[in-house]
This record gives sequence, structure tokens and C-alpha cells, in this order.
Amino acid sequence: MQQIRLIHWNAAEAQERATWLRASGYEVDPTPFAPSSLRAMRENPPGAVVIDLGRLPSQGRDAAILIRKDTATRHVPLVFVDGAPAKVARIREILPDAVYASWDQIGDALAHAIAHPPADPIVLGSLFDVYAGTPLLKKLGIATGSKVALIGAPEGFEDTLSALPDGVVLTREAGVPCDLTLWFVRSRAELERDIAQVSASIGSGGLWIIWPKRSSGVSSDLSQAAVREVGLASGLVDYKVCAVDATWSGLRFTRRKPPAG
Repeated sequence: MQQIRLIHWNAAEAQERATWLRASGYEVDPTPFAPSSLRAMRENPPGAVVIDLGRLPSQGRDAAILIRKDTATRHVPLVFVDGAPAKVARIREILPDAVYASWDQIGDALAHAIAHPPADPIVLGSLFDVYAGTPLLKKLGIATGSKVALIGAPEGFEDTLSALPDGVVLTREAGVPCDLTLWFVRSRAELERDIAQVSASIGSGGLWIIWPKRSSGVSSDLSQAAVREVGLASGLVDYKVCAVDATWSGLRFTRRKPPAG
């Protein structure tokens, strides 16, 4: 029986979709996707990976990029399912050799993908390649008239943002209501110690958690996986990654929506 890895960002819906796939004769692993999932897939590559884009499409895209980067899973067929047309179109631009379908079409799409795995799969050098050439202000989502908090930002970081949109206000004062918070952290201990306070202070605003790149020369025990792990454990969900500059990388988080009902 062909094994399928299902990546979905809603546990209840994942089980429902897994039932559909099992009814078509596949063995399905719908467990939540995490860095450890890549290790398991490397040891036992599935026949295909089905990625639902209905929720958190950027995370689905990033999972696909990571799967392609690993030589052990590079040739595993990728099947993207559903999602907003505009967001699917952007993913199709960077991974045109994947299969794209709706859940109504999943049976035929999956069979086709397994029968025709990519002979020369497209591999991006980095997750950040997705945003290559995009202005920093756009990557961060700093919009006209917004108030932006810079917590722990290095001296002179305001200059990095250069020409701000009209009406944007920057503040280094912590705990004030803002549309967007850029929080710079240097260690996991600092992140774990302060994340509850920082996440509580953002209200309905967005939050970037920004850490030193390993190639920056700045001493830090943080990584994208570590920042995501601490964020998820604190009730946040990440949905965007950004190379801020040569020194800093960031993940954008939002509050996890409470279960319906």
C-alpha cells in the first residue's frame, strides 16, 4: 500500500482528509508537521506529499521547499490542494513542477503525481529565495499610517527601514498598542522568558520575532526551528519568514484562533 504524507494545519480537518485518502487505498500519515517530520521522511520517504493550502499557505509552501532541499526527499511528488487562487498562483510560480488540485480531484491528481515523479525537481537555495528582490518594508508588512514597535532592535535599525510609508510611527517603548511589533531576541533563554509578556502586549497587532542568523557572527543559540517551537508553545502561529538583513532573520506570528464551538 502506497504511503502518503498529509500536511494540514488543522488537526480535525487533517483526520477527515486522511479518511478520504485511505478510502482510495493509501496509507496516510496526517500527524502535525514539524522539523522532526523531515527526519522521519528522510528515513522512509513517502510515495507522495499532499499539502493543503486552505490554511496557512505560506507554511505549506515552506514545508514543500524544505522537502525539496533534502536529497532524500527531493524526488517525492508534491501535491498542493485547494487554497486561495492568488496564493496558489504565487506558489506555482516557484514550484511549477508540483501537482495542483482541489480535494474533489485528489484521487486522479495523486495517482498522476505518483506515476510521474519529477525527474529534475526544482530546488530553492533557501526559504528566503521566495522573497528575493522584495523591499524590506513590504516583507515586514509595514503599511501606511501604522505604528510599529521596535523591541530590542540594534542601534540605528531605524535607518535600515529607510523611507517609511506616510504616517508610519516607530517607537522603542515596550507595552504600547501597535499595529506591528518587531522583537529582536539574542538567545533562547531571553525568548522563553519574555514571550508571554511580549505576545500579551501586541493585542490584535502582528508580531515579528527576529533572531541573529548563524552566518552573522553574532553569538546566539536560536534558529528558525527553535523560534517556531517556542512561539507555537505560547499559543502563536507563524505564517511568514523574512531575511531582514545580513544579520537578522524573522518569523511573523499571529495569535492562534480558538477552536470553533
